[in-house]
Amino acid sequence: MNRTTLANAQVGDVCLVTEIAQKPVELRSRLYALGVIPGASIQILRVAPLGDPMQIKVGATLLSMRKTDARIINVQIQ
Repeated sequence: MNRTTLANAQVGDVCLVTEIAQKPVELRSRLYALGVIPGASIQILRVAPLGDPMQIKVGATLLSMRKTDARIINVQIQ
């Protein structure tokens, strides 16, 4: 099991959120509202041809996220 940030995860990876950085506060609040919280399971579905953004699945929700935003999310790849 690897510990890294969500930005480094590959298509098909299933990740467990371990921590979300304190700042930026607005982004952290938005992620929490979308269900991206410590303990949540995230699946990487696809990445755009140029590498950004990435589509993820959190529970039953599909989200598109920029790699710069994904860098504040620490995960453990399962």
